[in-house]
Amino acid sequence: MFNTLIKTTLSAALLATAMTSFAGDLNVSKEITVNASPDTTWKMIGDFNHLDVWHPAIVSSVLTHGKTNDSRLLTLGNGATLTEKQVARDEAARSYSYAIMASPLPVADYVGTISVSAAADGKSTVTWSSSFDANGATDAEAIEVVAGIYEAGLNNLDKHFNK
Repeated sequence: MFNTLIKTTLSAALLATAMTSFAGDLNVSKEITVNASPDTTWKMIGDFNHLDVWHPAIVSSVLTHGKTNDSRLLTLGNGATLTEKQVARDEAARSYSYAIMASPLPVADYVGTISVSAAADGKSTVTWSSSFDANGATDAEAIEVVAGIYEAGLNNLDKHFNK
């Protein structure tokens, strides 16, 4: 039991260190409250390979199972692709984090997190946040691109749950 505790603690510390080494200096966070329970909302957005179901810019998502982490290849409506790797997942907290490995977006060292939490009156709040560095664009331009992506996805969730 003591060995398991030590291994768990070390694993958590290594994961936190790995995520910190990926993260950039810029931050974006957007949220929306939807008229659905946290469990219902998590069923919609919690599947790492489900972004094409609720984000209007994503036309397909192909999941690849790795030895330690899953990755997804996302295809946008214009044919551009992004490769993302899931770096953390917490079903109890209804949250997952992912890193962009390859993308046409003007970002580097991107780590994002999508989470669902309880809100008043049986509703839920979806939060999408990230840290990254600008790459090939100004900081303001990179922030604007990422914020626009989040707003498009969250607005689509709003339309779905708040009809």
